[in-house]
Amino acid sequence: MPKINKELSAFKTYVADLLEEKADQYNKPDFIPHDPISIPHRFSKKQDIEIMGFWASILAWGQRKTIINKCLELAKLMDNAPHDFVLHHEDSDLKAFLNFKHRTFNATDTLYFLHFFQQYYRQHDSLEHAFSRFVNKNDITIENGLIGFHDLFTDSENFPQRTKKHIATPLRKSSCKRLNMFLRWMVRKDDKGVDFGIWSDIKPAQLVCPCDVHVDRVARLLGLIKRPVTDWQTAMELTASLRTLSPTDPARYDFALFGLGIEGYATPMSAR
Repeated sequence: MPKINKELSAFKTYVADLLEEKADQYNKPDFIPHDPISIPHRFSKKQDIEIMGFWASILAWGQRKTIINKCLELAKLMDNAPHDFVLHHEDSDLKAFLNFKHRTFNATDTLYFLHFFQQYYRQHDSLEHAFSRFVNKNDITIENGLIGFHDLFTDSENFPQRTKKHIATPLRKSSCKRLNMFLRWMVRKDDKGVDFGIWSDIKPAQLVCPCDVHVDRVARLLGLIKRPVTDWQTAMELTASLRTLSPTDPARYDFALFGLGIEGYATPMSAR
C-alpha cells in the first residue's frame, strides 16, 4: 500500500510539472499564427475582436488552416470591419453571403448570425453582457452563462431551427467546446499575448476548459478524466481536476493539453 501511494504521488507530481511546463511552452505569441485565435488578433477594436472571435470559435472544427481561411473569407465579406458592418449593412449587402459555407455551417446560419449581431450591438456595447448577465459572482463555473446565452441567441421569431446545432448548451449535455474556447479568449488575463482578457465581469476562475479531441485524449492519459463519455459533465470533471492545480485560472492548462495532443503525447511507462 505505501508503495502504491508513493507511485500515485509521484505521478501526480509528474502531471502537475508537465502541465506547467507545456502551458508555458504554448501560451506565447508563437502559438497564434496557426490557430483560429489568429483571426480576432487581426483586429484592435473590441467589438471586432468579439465578433470575429465568436465566429472563429464557432467555425473551429476541421483543419485549422481551413478554419482560418473561412474566417478570413467572412471578414472580407464584412469589409474587414465586422462591427461597422453588422450595425449598418443593408439587405442588399447580404447577397454576398449566400454562397458562404463551412462544413455544415451554411448561408442560413450566416445570415442569422448577422441578424443576431445587428440586433444585439444596436443595444449593447459588448458581447460580454450576453453571457455575464446570467452569471452570479458566486457561480463556480460559467454554466449558467452558457445556458442563458443559448436561450438569448435562439429567442427570435426569425430563428432557423437548423442553426441551433451551432450554439451548444449544457442542457443538451454538450461539452460546449467552442463556446468555452471563445470565453477563454475573451476572459483569461495574463501577459503572454495570446488570450485577450478584454472582459471583466466573468472571472477566469469560472471558465471551463474546452474539451476537444486532443485535450480529451491527453486528459484521460493523465488521469484527469474518468468519465467514459465526453459531455458537459466531462468538461466539468476536467476543469475540477485542473482547478486543483490553479484555482483561479484552470483554463490555462488548455494550452498544455492541446499542445501535448498535437505533439501526439503518450504517457511514458516510467511515469505511471
